[in-house]
Amino acid sequence: MPSNFIEELRWRGMIHDIMPGTEEALNKKVSSGYIGFDPTADSLHVGHLVQIMTLVHFQRAGHKPFALVGGATGMVGDPSGKSQERNLLDAVTLNHNVACVKSQLEKFLDFNAEANSAEMVNNYDWFQGMNFLDFIRDVGKHISVNYMLAKDSVKKRLDTGMSFTEFSYQLVQGYDYYHLNQKHNCIIQLGGSDQWGNIVTGTELIRRKSGGEAYAVTTPLIKKADGTKFGKTEGGSVWLDPERTSPYEFYQFWLNSSDADSGNYIRIFTLNSKEEIEDLELQHVEAPHLRLLQKTIAEDITIRVHGEEALRTAIAASNILFGKSTAEDLHSLSEKDFFAIFDGVPQVIISLSEFGESMSIVDALSAKTGFLSSNGEARRELKANAISVNKEKVGEDFTITSANLINNKYILLGKGKKNNYIIVVE
Repeated sequence: MPSNFIEELRWRGMIHDIMPGTEEALNKKVSSGYIGFDPTADSLHVGHLVQIMTLVHFQRAGHKPFALVGGATGMVGDPSGKSQERNLLDAVTLNHNVACVKSQLEKFLDFNAEANSAEMVNNYDWFQGMNFLDFIRDVGKHISVNYMLAKDSVKKRLDTGMSFTEFSYQLVQGYDYYHLNQKHNCIIQLGGSDQWGNIVTGTELIRRKSGGEAYAVTTPLIKKADGTKFGKTEGGSVWLDPERTSPYEFYQFWLNSSDADSGNYIRIFTLNSKEEIEDLELQHVEAPHLRLLQKTIAEDITIRVHGEEALRTAIAASNILFGKSTAEDLHSLSEKDFFAIFDGVPQVIISLSEFGESMSIVDALSAKTGFLSSNGEARRELKANAISVNKEKVGEDFTITSANLINNKYILLGKGKKNNYIIVVE
């Protein structure tokens, strides 16, 4: 028998809407269910993690999860939560995005778990051979226009306008549920609360076309305690792709979460048990300056998304930021992480010919780079033990060589704790 999936979501605060009878149906037998992911980009972002974790809990409860990637619906565009129609994607871009999304889901879901292995499906596979007349005859006749107009995603757009393409989206998504119900015995669709209208259209279509069993659960949309949007930073969305958001930036996003948000995040985004979380919260209250909740969340999620080696690098990068580092830590950084840490630090470019085989520390500080105003100031600061190269203190006789170059290209000069300067050798 499966464990109680709904109860797991309930104590974690992950239920917004639930159709009557859902919990009882899932507790009776091992079932199949799915969540749809919109492949509008070649990476998922942290906003998708709520739905990913919902599928993870579904599989851990013994059920079989399906991840539907909308190769077909991505060509239409979901109006839910949108104030205007978005640009549609071509097939080549969509196929690329679908492949990228699958590789990210594989880090969370077990696709080799025998009876309840996760499966990836693409709705383009069943829509590509369906013509328009078949669709309006076999699907459209079962759902009234009045029913479709009553949906919030439609009502909110009636004043500003909505194309027939977007208006028909709920029928297309509803047919996804019907298809998976018939072909894979999916009896539950899960999603964010903004998807409730589209999901229940699917349950209605199943009921009217086949009289089948179909349920729905949605999760709350995550909001930060200060009212700002979850998953956004000054640099934009926080992505799961390390090329879009480096592991260091990803780790810092979670590490910088507020105490008010951390209690929510640790329930939703980690697999810690209720007892473990309550114990962590007690420890956090006793010593909030240690930021135990934030560190637990940041380490857990960074490992699952990027791996243990990336976590070690992210922690080393964080130590650099707070002055607890060595030159070895700096040399371990990728170029992206290096500039994420030292964003806004003044830079000067010198040529390889200027650098030569080496450069004296006095030249590096003043004559060739302009970090300090003069050679005299450079010598005074060196004698005061105020100068560092790659976070290590140096004296007046120090010579910078190619061995000191970070990523074979950069030197980080420092004066005191707060003044940094980057030499770029190229």
